[in-house]
Amino acid sequence: MLAADGLRLEPADIPGDPPSVLAANLPYNVAVPLLLGVLERFPSVRRGLVMVQAEVADRLTASPGGRVYGVPSVKMAWYASARPAGPVPRAVFWPQPNVDSSLVAFSRRDQPGPPRLRRAVFAAVDAAFAQRRKTLRAALSGWAGSADQAARLALAAGIDPSARGEILDVAAFTRLALTRLGPGAGSE
Repeated sequence: MLAADGLRLEPADIPGDPPSVLAANLPYNVAVPLLLGVLERFPSVRRGLVMVQAEVADRLTASPGGRVYGVPSVKMAWYASARPAGPVPRAVFWPQPNVDSSLVAFSRRDQPGPPRLRRAVFAAVDAAFAQRRKTLRAALSGWAGSADQAARLALAAGIDPSARGEILDVAAFTRLALTRLGPGAGSE
């Protein structure tokens, strides 16, 4: 048995072979950073099944354009394909919680860009969703340096600058980050 902080756990902390599966009832207040951190630090984790608060499950598995699609949806998509795996009724817990729970199943997929690009992609995602319902031209102005520069970067990445972050998939955010970083940024 290993007692450790999941937010800080590193591969060297685990004896034996690196884990390939994550099966967990994640603490609801840190489920997203814990899950994303494990996927970042443990590339050996190929698939998993986690229980999280129902609203978090909806966000992790949402598709572009969906009502709850946002930062967790895009960041999860960087690492894995995620899908809802079923509700968990409140009655199975004692004491019974005041929140609903759901299972999320995921399978690791090829990342849409080299691992070193992740930070730039996540910065674009954070900027695009910091002001939900704003156009990319407006939402990305601080990230890009100005609204005009955000529009130029979006166009160069093949994205309509009047679109909103809520409709972009992880591949579009990757193109946007690559465009901002310039030639050679995506090569290994």
